[in-house]
Amino acid sequence: MTPRASNDLSAFGRHAPRGWLAGLVRTARLCGTDWAGKRLAFALRAVGVRALGGQPLDVETLGARMRLYPGHNVAEKNLLFTPQYFDPQERRFLAARLGADFVFIDIGANVGGYALFVATLAGPGARVLAIEPQGDIFERLSFNIRQNSFPSIKALELAVADCDGDVTLFIDAKNKGETSMRLVGTHGLGASVRVPAKALASIVAEEGFARIDAIKLDVEGAEDLILEAFFRDVAARLWPRLLIVEDAPGRWAIDLPALIARQGYAVALKTRTNVIYERPWTSGD
Repeated sequence: MTPRASNDLSAFGRHAPRGWLAGLVRTARLCGTDWAGKRLAFALRAVGVRALGGQPLDVETLGARMRLYPGHNVAEKNLLFTPQYFDPQERRFLAARLGADFVFIDIGANVGGYALFVATLAGPGARVLAIEPQGDIFERLSFNIRQNSFPSIKALELAVADCDGDVTLFIDAKNKGETSMRLVGTHGLGASVRVPAKALASIVAEEGFARIDAIKLDVEGAEDLILEAFFRDVAARLWPRLLIVEDAPGRWAIDLPALIARQGYAVALKTRTNVIYERPWTSGD
């Protein structure tokens, strides 16, 4: 397992924002999506990150309680200060398709932004699997899950790859969310660590999924490794209706969009960072 940093696992609320910092968080979250609003929000966010000096804050964001460390993780910085800019189009698209028994796999779950968002809206009958390989980030993910009464969510500490075994993770010291199984030329490359890994086919079999509604993959350029093996090894009846894939064509070894299209998926939404593919259910599924 990857080494854990000194995460604070004390009772939730100990790090509640107070005084001027509480006002800064509140103001940043109220900023609009126009140019001026974003400029102000990002300026406030930068002030808040510096003021915290690596310490976390306990907040509610996207409907869930989370302890967030914004210093070296862009996802946590966004979830804490500017959740309105956290993949809003993707979240609206997903929310419109959630059902009471929704089945969602979050690969590269980070501290739980997507997984907890789905668990919040889908309710107790849903099934959410959050997968994260970095030990310290997984500890934060698990802590955040425990702060919410969501029986639908489960976390796994491992990497998802094209086969079972161990893989090397290349850690981005400046943004933990950029950590990858591939050397992707990130600006803050730090240590590398070995972690256990499983193929997505193995995880689906071990978890006993009979249906998957959506899979999100945010693994910094290894999406092609995972999906090529998944489509080869898993019956079409278990292919998800929705695929949310980080758009990183320069990092892939194959034409991943073409592979996805050959499996019957079409682009349903394309944003600055992600592509959502949708595949209709067929009688053969």
